[in-house]
Parts: sequence; structure tokens; C-alpha cells
Amino acid sequence: MLTWGAAAAATPALAACGESAGATRMTTSTPRKAGQKVRLVLWTWVPLQKAVALWNRKNPDIHVQVQMVPANTSGGYQKMHSSLKAGDPPDLAQVEYYALPEFMLANGLTDLTKYGADKLKDQYVDWQWKQGVFAGRTYAMPQASGPMGYFYRKDLYEKWDVEVPRTWDEFRAAAKKFRKHGSYITAFPPVNAQWFASLPWQRGAHWVRAEDDTWVVDLTGPESMEVADFWDGLLRDKLVATVQDSQSGFFKGLQTGQFTGWLGAQWQDALIRGNAPRTKGKWRVAELPQWEAGAHASSNWGGSATAILQGTRHPVEALKFAHWLNSAPESVDLLVAAGYGWPAAKLDLQETALGKPDPFFGGQRYNEVFQVSDENVDTSWRFAPTTIQSYAHIQDNIGRAADGHGSVQEALRDAQGKFVDDLKAKGLKARSAR
Repeated sequence: MLTWGAAAAATPALAACGESAGATRMTTSTPRKAGQKVRLVLWTWVPLQKAVALWNRKNPDIHVQVQMVPANTSGGYQKMHSSLKAGDPPDLAQVEYYALPEFMLANGLTDLTKYGADKLKDQYVDWQWKQGVFAGRTYAMPQASGPMGYFYRKDLYEKWDVEVPRTWDEFRAAAKKFRKHGSYITAFPPVNAQWFASLPWQRGAHWVRAEDDTWVVDLTGPESMEVADFWDGLLRDKLVATVQDSQSGFFKGLQTGQFTGWLGAQWQDALIRGNAPRTKGKWRVAELPQWEAGAHASSNWGGSATAILQGTRHPVEALKFAHWLNSAPESVDLLVAAGYGWPAAKLDLQETALGKPDPFFGGQRYNEVFQVSDENVDTSWRFAPTTIQSYAHIQDNIGRAADGHGSVQEALRDAQGKFVDDLKAKGLKARSAR
């Protein structure tokens, strides 16, 4: 994904790149003979097996095999890029929105417009659809996103008579109250740049933008510095715990009440449910705290597309499957149950599993909160084609700050030049915003 809602606008910056193509085999469509069966391979880390099994039962002539790859790490993407260079890629792959520009840079995605993908556009949420659009042509089918919200322990808020924070000032005040009882209002993951990026994003920051053929990097704008200063204060005063998310210690903290809440994406509902089962009925969801009282500003963490990689011999069949997987109601329900995220397909919330009251969340229709969040995501946020490498710099720096070596503000300032250098190393024009 290049940009939230404006991918095509930044495409010239990709086109200006001098990097050689990463795919050694180009996509071709091999006509099927009568009765011929097609076998497709899908690489993913998301538990899609039940949906794929349903597809295989309904479509015995197009069999899809799921092969699991590492999740949310460069390792899975390295394997994909290696397969492209070796000329032996899978037909389809799970690719997060932020990573799509890097695949475009390596000529690793199939142009789906020539196979009729654009006729399907109206069935998807517009901004998610645009994550796979470059220079007006479609290269990936959107699957799901991750609008942000605040998961919180209602029982602990009530036990200690703390109001659920509606603003960031109230969030800090609540954090102080919870520390008096030996708990933390949330964890601060020291190694998660994507999580942290959602916070300046909500404030209105734009870490990268494209100006003609040049990428402009701005990690140190006033919005980012304000957010960094806020978290520097929480860290300095030990009001949040520096515990890495989605690991055993983190889930133990959710289960025991060490953490009374978590600023997370919609798809983390399944992780909380699965890893803190004894807290059933105690959780609720609220909107992110706001910088201005009464606002509803939000952001996104995560989100993926089903990409058809360069080199497949069956793009027509692969597109047919990718569309069914991400839009057919019976498939969406199975994916929702697997915790895959906020659907890219347009849907009536009340007609899906997402709209039902959830006993784990005390009967709350908590996805109504995420629906509001999704509607208020700043869709002008962009990702560069070096996000994987550049976010690693940010992550390393913030990790040191969380360990008491420097500040989050300093971490962003230090990462600024490295971000620009990453882009230039790809043969792209880039500069700092300030």
C-alpha cells in the first residue's frame, strides 16, 4: 500500500526507481481445457484454512493449497521475494498493505486490471481497495484492515472507580490512579513500530508523502513530536509497562489485571479472547482517547491484501478465488471467526457475525465502536516502499528509549535520516521535510 486513499498519487515516485525487476518469471494466462483442474498455492500466516476448505468443496476444479509462512515479519516477505527471483512463486500471497509498494518496486505483483478486477471495485470499501491500486491499475485484492480502539477491563475500572478516558489527558490521569493499585493502564511495546505509528497517525501526522517524483520523510513534525512527548512522559513517570505485545508476558498481564486495557486494532479481539479466557465478560471497547474533546479521530494498525504474485500461470482462477475469499458472505463469516480483521468487503454490520453482541465483551456490540473508528481513519496516511526496513530503525530506536536510553522524540529524530537513506538506496528520490 502506498497511501491510504491516494496510492496512485505517489506512484511516480515508484516509477522513478532504478531498481531492477525482482521477478524472473512473468504472469501468463494458460487457457484451461475442458475438465482440466487447476492447483493454486496460497502463502499466508492468517488461519484461512476453513474458508479455503469451503472454497475447495464448492470449486473442485480450482483447488487451493494453503502454505503457512512467518507472520508480520520480514522473514515471510523475504521468502516471497526470493521465490519471485527464483521464478517459482506461489500463485497468491498474503501481503500487508504497507508492504505492497515494496513488491511493486520489485515488479512482484500481477496487473489484475487486464483480468477484470476493476469490475469488482464497488463491492469493497473504497480506501481499502485503493491500497492495491498503482497508477490507476489494480494489483491486489483487499482483505481486511485494523481500525484502532481501546480494549479495557470494565471490572477493574469499576472496582477502582476510574472513568474510561475520552481524551489523552484523561488517559494520563487514569494511568496515575491505576498505578496506586499496582496496575498499569496499558503496556508500551518497546519493539513495535507499526503499533506506535498508529498514534501519530491519529494525531494527524504524515510520516511520508510524495511530491512529484520525490518521497518526503517527516518523522519530526509537530504532531509526531507531541505524541512522542506524551509517551516520553508516561515512560519517565513509569505509568505504562514496557512489555512486548502478543507474547506470553503480555497476555498474562491482560489475564491477571496487570494491564487494565490495551490500545489495539480490531483484529486483536480474537487474541485477547484466545489468550485471556478467564476474563470472559470483563472486557469492553471504547474509541481511542482524543486530543480534542468530542472528536472521533482514529487510525489503523495492520491490514492485508490477497496479492497475485508475478509469475502465476493461472491469474484468472487466482483472481476468482481471491475475490470469493474476501467478499463472499460465507467466507467473510469464517474469516471473522478466525480473527482476520475488519473486512474490506462492503457489508451490513448487523447481518454478519461482527454485529452480534459478544459474551466475552459483556454482551457489548463492540464492533460498532470499530465501525466508527474505521469511518474516522485518516486515509491520507501513506507508506513508503521501504517501510519494512525504515520501520526497523524506528523500532530499534524506540526500544532503546523504552529501556531508558534516550527519549521517543530522540528516537524519531535519529530515524529520520536513516529513513531517507533507505529510500535513496532503492534508487528513489527522497528528502527530509525539515
